[in-house]
Order: sequence, then C-alpha cells, then structure tokens
Amino acid sequence: MIESALPHAIVLGRSSRPAHWCLAALGEGGEEQSVREIPTSELHSVIAEIEDRAHPRWVVRSLRDAYPPLLAAGIRIRRAHDLLLCHAILRDTASLADPVPASPRWTRTDPTVSVAAPALFDLHDVAVSRAADEPAEIDELRAEHARQQAALRRAPDGRLALLCAAESTGALVAEEMTAAGLPWSTAVHKRLLADALGPRPVPGARPARMAELAASIAEALEDPSVNPDSPPRLLKSLRRAGILVDSTSRWELGEVEHPVVEPLLAYKKLARLHAANGWHWLAEWVRDERFRPVYLTGGVVTGRWASSGGGALQIPRSLRPAVRADEGWTLVCADVAQLEPRVLAAMSQDRAMAAAAHGADLYEGVVRSGAVQTRQDAKYAVLGAMYGATTGPSGQLGPRLRSVFPRAMALVDGAAKVGEDGGVVSTLLGRSSPPPDATWTAAQSRASDPDAGGADERLARSRARDRGRFTRNFVVQGTAAEWSLLWLAEIRHRLFALPDAARAARDSGPVFSRRPHLAFFLHDEVIVHTPRELAEDAARAVREAADAATRRLFPGFAIDIPLDLRVADDAAKAS
Repeated sequence: MIESALPHAIVLGRSSRPAHWCLAALGEGGEEQSVREIPTSELHSVIAEIEDRAHPRWVVRSLRDAYPPLLAAGIRIRRAHDLLLCHAILRDTASLADPVPASPRWTRTDPTVSVAAPALFDLHDVAVSRAADEPAEIDELRAEHARQQAALRRAPDGRLALLCAAESTGALVAEEMTAAGLPWSTAVHKRLLADALGPRPVPGARPARMAELAASIAEALEDPSVNPDSPPRLLKSLRRAGILVDSTSRWELGEVEHPVVEPLLAYKKLARLHAANGWHWLAEWVRDERFRPVYLTGGVVTGRWASSGGGALQIPRSLRPAVRADEGWTLVCADVAQLEPRVLAAMSQDRAMAAAAHGADLYEGVVRSGAVQTRQDAKYAVLGAMYGATTGPSGQLGPRLRSVFPRAMALVDGAAKVGEDGGVVSTLLGRSSPPPDATWTAAQSRASDPDAGGADERLARSRARDRGRFTRNFVVQGTAAEWSLLWLAEIRHRLFALPDAARAARDSGPVFSRRPHLAFFLHDEVIVHTPRELAEDAARAVREAADAATRRLFPGFAIDIPLDLRVADDAAKAS
C-alpha cells in the first residue's frame, strides 16, 4: 500500500530489477510522497487496491500498452496521463515560448495490430534490456512527467492542461472500446453480403453479382477482355470506346453519358464492399460477435482519431444493421450535425453565425441569414470557407459569407494567411500545426532567388496556397476534435455513475459486461451499448455530456451543438 497522504498521481514504470515495477506516488503539487517496488505478480492487485481507495491519476508511458492488460484483469482506472501523447502536444505547441524538448525516446510509433491477449504485465515479465548508463524506466518516466508539468505551469492559462487531460482520457476510452468491442451480428453481416453480392464465392472468384456486372461492362464496351479491377486496363478500354476520361473515379465517370457507367459504378461499389468488409474481413475482425478495432488517439495531426486495421472509421452504411445489441441490451446512437461550422462560429465568437447555427440545420440558418438563397448554396459556401475553395460555387459564394459572418471568415482567412507565409496555427486549446516541410521551404526559397523563373514562382505560389488551405482547416477541424474529446470524457464519466445491470452482455469483457459503455466513436458520432432498462439514463448522459463539453470549451458563448439521438437495437441509419 502507498503510505502517507492519498496520492494525487502515481508514476508507473519498470524497475531496474527484473520482473519488478515501481510506483512513485506524487502529491497535488508534484512533490514525491513515496516510491514502492513490487513484483509483477502482485501488480494487478496493488493497482486495483490503490485505484479503489485513492483514484489517482496514473502516469504511464503509453496507455495503449499499459491499459489493455488491466482491463483484461477487470480493472478500470478513472484518470490517467499518457506521457507519449502529451509529449507530442507539449513539444509542438506554439502556446509555449519554451516547449518540451523533442526526444526520439518520446516519439510515438504506429502499433503492430494484434488480436492476441495483452501481456504487458505477464507474470513472466522481465526488465527491458537497457544500457548500463541508462536510468531505470521509472526514473525516465518521472523525469519526463516533471518536464511536462513544468511546461504546463508555464502556460498562459489552463487550456493546454485541459487538452492533455482530454487527450489522455481519450486514450482510456479508446482502449476501453477495444476491450468491450462493438456488438456485431455475424449472421446479419453474412445476410447483407449475400443480398448485395450473392453467395460467398470460392477463393479467387468474383461474387455472382459482381460477375454479372463485369459481363455487362464488357458488353457495353464491346471488349470481352476488359478487367474492371485494373484501373489502367479499364481506362484503356474506356478510351477505346470513345469515353475520354482521365481516371476511373466515380466522380469523373458520373459526368459521362454512356451505357457502361451504371454497371461500372455499381461494380466499383460492390468491389469496395467485398474487399474492405467482405467475408474475409468478417472472419479476421469479428470474434465472439464483437468487432474490436485498434483506435489511434490523436492519429491525425489535427487531433482526430485514426484506426489501425479493421477500417473502424469506414464502416459502410449498408453494413450498419450488423451493429446489433445483445439480447436484453440496446444501442444509444448519437451524432452531431455540422459540428465543424458550429465550432467555427463559437471559436470566432461570430454571433451572426451562431444565430444561423440555432436549431438542427445550420445550412438552413445560413439561408435565413440572407447570405445565400438555397441550402445547397449554404453548404457549398460554408464548406468552401473551411476548406479554402477559390473556384466554382464555393469560391463564388465566399464574399457573401464575409459580409454576413465577418468574424468567422476572418478567423479562417487569417489562419490561411499564416499558413501561406510558412507560419504555424493552433486550435482553441493549443494543439499546433506542424511547420512546413523541407520541400515547401525549398520551393519558396527557389522562387525568391534572383534567377527564379516563372515555373519556380508558380510552384511556390501553388504550394503556399495548399498550405494555407491546410492551416485554414486545421484550426477548425482540430478544435472540433477537442470538443469531441471533451464529449467522450463527459459521457464516460456519466455512464460510470449508472448502476450495474442484472443481465450481462455476452462478450464485453469483465469491466463492461454489466454496465452501459461506449462501444464506438467516429469524429462526431458515438454508440453506447447499454442494458435496455438503463437506455433512458444512458441517452440522458450522452445529451448532458454534449452540453457540458460545449460549456467547457466555449464558456460564456451561446452556441447550439444539437444531437441526432436514437435508441435502437441496431445502428442502421435512415436513408
């Protein structure tokens, strides 16, 4: 047991002794209270006892490594600080004059995806081999934690601390969702595949429906040898038929009038389904009626999540009915309409745009503002403002937005100008964009040379505009990702306060088998798996969490961020 006062935080790392771990207890001011060394065989019981008694913030190198074995042992921790994730934030932020020094030892690498049981705290664990002059891991972790805490104390306000806390909580949620899994009906998935593709083919053969469409494509092009799975050969066949396209993308093909277009687009859609989520995917990724992807917290530079394997962030609409609650349980599905433009209105404190965002459809509000005439124009204009469109309908409507929503447009226009000039921009909480790479810098340098030609200048301007579009969107997408992190954290907190259920979920693991839990997250959408009798409470938790996230991120500014929330036995979306 950790002695003295209850610890505010505990740094957990390997000892210099084989098969031993160290727990360094810290007080609220960061002062060290005690250090304890324990054998790996006792680690789970010690962590469980401390968590139950003190609820400290567990400081670890990476929750991706540290948390799964605890969840497998039935241990849920409330608070954590992920040193790797927070190092990246505090290393790159422009909010600090002297950020945390970069170090290759604190650079996160992509994981090797595995569905095997976690073994970080395996009883046969031995100490990692280290050079004689290297400190034990626990000492390295304590030093990095001290550097990060010192950086947060130097920050001008509490926003970076909030971002680090939210990022670390997001990492807890990510591992918990993988442990609990997304409930998935194998039978429904197979039925949907059979309905779309026909019976499962023998290995190497096309499904029946794709084979029929391939025959129709060959007939329409009068080319029996055409292979719709080979873009170069398909492009040659299209051109021989007089269809002069530059690519086989569905966007370009959609502009063509020819009998081949309909079967070809249908074939491409089914081919994507077969390759990305077909029978092979089902066998590889769904076990015990659970889909367990590997989520990568902060996997995108803006702070958005990514996934490693399984395509968790690309579940097609046609397969969503396979996301199905266990018997006696149900799903609470919620997503936000037009999150990013609502966030833009709030972070810029543009009251006219906030007024347009009042209600379920921001684009209709933009029409009511008088900026544009139709909802389609509003969508083109708003997306163009955030993504830097300068041509077509989006570019043409930009001046109207600047006159009606001057503060919002000034924010994204300013971010674009900083990017074009080679600068760095930051989200509301302080995550900063990466600086220009060497290729960008070299192009600008060549263009400013006295001997530069027109081609050099055009290339430099083009790359400057590209970077401006990136930084323009970075500030909005990144701040929207921060809202989503706060939403997740608030949902997690509220769900854990709900009671256990009488009926257990079949395969949600020891921590979540009897309690409502987050099962899926995608940018602005969550799915909660909940006992049916707690569905109303879980839905209320999701709604209240959204309100709390909005107040936390935009205190004192009124902005609507409404949810489309439904309680159902599957995750199918309305057409």
